[in-house]
Amino acid sequence: MTNSKINQVTELSIREFTIDDYEALISVWQEAELPYKPAGRDRKESIAGEVAQGNAIFLVAEISGKIVGSAFGTHDGRKGWINRVAVTPRYQRLGVAAKLVSEVERRLEAVGIGIIACLIEDWNTESITFFQKIGYHYHKDIMYFTKRKEPEI
Repeated sequence: MTNSKINQVTELSIREFTIDDYEALISVWQEAELPYKPAGRDRKESIAGEVAQGNAIFLVAEISGKIVGSAFGTHDGRKGWINRVAVTPRYQRLGVAAKLVSEVERRLEAVGIGIIACLIEDWNTESITFFQKIGYHYHKDIMYFTKRKEPEI
């Protein structure tokens, strides 16, 4: 790791996402090759609606004022969910994602959430490895089902 990257990571700040960050957020997702649904659940209006809910913890990581990562958390009052964890390639494997997830976990725990989960597609081996490394456990006995009004949701 270069001294420049070390210095930049020490300048990392994590803050709440605002809808004004939307375009920068989408750029992060595109650079990180995170799949997203621009005509559905990831539309600006959809994300604005989620942010307005009391159960949303949407965070971004910034270095020198530039958004370089994201992590979204939500809860249903008893279980928390972490998703949309992404870091631009330049800052991957430097602890940015771990700090984002840790902050989402801290905020979920602060409102009494004791179970935190994430869903990862089986092809996404980097995310699987990351979440296992930070203490998440794979449950092969759980099956995931969805029912969608539209494919873009």
